[in-house]
Amino acid sequence: MSIIAALVIGAIAGWLAGLIVRGAGFGLIGNIVIGILGALVASWLLPQLHVELASGTLGSIINSTIGAVIILVILSLVRRA
Repeated sequence: MSIIAALVIGAIAGWLAGLIVRGAGFGLIGNIVIGILGALVASWLLPQLHVELASGTLGSIINSTIGAVIILVILSLVRRA
C-alpha cells in the first residue's frame, strides 16, 4: 500500500472513529494519526482474536476504524483519570 493510500485510509478511519466515539476526536491531523495507529493495532489484534473481515480497501477501512475506536476509547479513559 502506498503512503498516500495509507494516509487516506487513516484519515477516513480516524474520522469514522471520531464519529463513533463522540467527543474524542483530535482534529484532522490527529484523526489521521489515530487512524494509522488504529490500522497497526487492528492488524495485530484481529488475527490474535481469529477475526477475519473483508479484504481490500473497504476491509482496510473497517479494520483501521476498529483499531482507531479502541485507541480513542483507551485515550478517553486515560483523560478522565
